[in-house]
Amino acid sequence: MTRKELIRETRRLVAEGERLLRDPSLGGLQLWLQLSDDLLSRAWGAMDRYHLSWLMVGRPKAVVRGRPMTREEEERYVCEVAEQKTAALRMSLHAVEDQGMPFVGETSETPLG
Repeated sequence: MTRKELIRETRRLVAEGERLLRDPSLGGLQLWLQLSDDLLSRAWGAMDRYHLSWLMVGRPKAVVRGRPMTREEEERYVCEVAEQKTAALRMSLHAVEDQGMPFVGETSETPLG
């Protein structure tokens, strides 16, 4: 993946995270998490359990156990997770766009010849 592609896709996922904050949807969150996990993994490599637990992404503060969430609880959960993951995506964007940090999945912008 090129730097431009990573920046473009990360910006798109940040915008989707912001949309989820305005209009929470559990189905939308699940798809967005998968897409953002895939992008971050391609760019930076797989995260081990330590990094995932450090980020605490996807772990609501008040877990509802043993019963379905109410609509209000579900919306709070979606917003909490979307806020956390959007922050992680912004950090990735800052590293690539502003700091010029190399990333694992980086490929050349132009073909080598």
